[in-house]
Amino acid sequence: MISSPDASRDAAAAKLEAPLALLEAHLAALHATLQQPDDAAIDRVAAELHGALAHAVDHFHLAARQGGVPPLLRRRLALAGAEVAAQREALARATASLDRAIEVLMPRAQASRLYSSAGASERSPRAGGLAL
Repeated sequence: MISSPDASRDAAAAKLEAPLALLEAHLAALHATLQQPDDAAIDRVAAELHGALAHAVDHFHLAARQGGVPPLLRRRLALAGAEVAAQREALARATASLDRAIEVLMPRAQASRLYSSAGASERSPRAGGLAL
């Protein structure tokens, strides 16, 4: 039996649908888990998302080499990738904000303003000057 190009494209799209749907489900799970203060659950769901993303990218890469990815699925993968990047950026901003708050509440010990045993004053790493 000879298959038509449309039938083989539909079969390829069906093979891509499962890993993409799994990736989207893991993204939704991560979003929901980030709303809860459960570090272990966040780590677990993030690791599952990482695996799902790698699995989906492998499938899409193979499909691209074997004849192409349907535009709708390519767009969904791009949207999922953008959502991963947005969540990563949000986490980075939250971490930076938390770091600044901790720095205000618990400043680092200031370097002594006196001379050290070698005779030169000890300078903090934040003091100006060139690092050699």
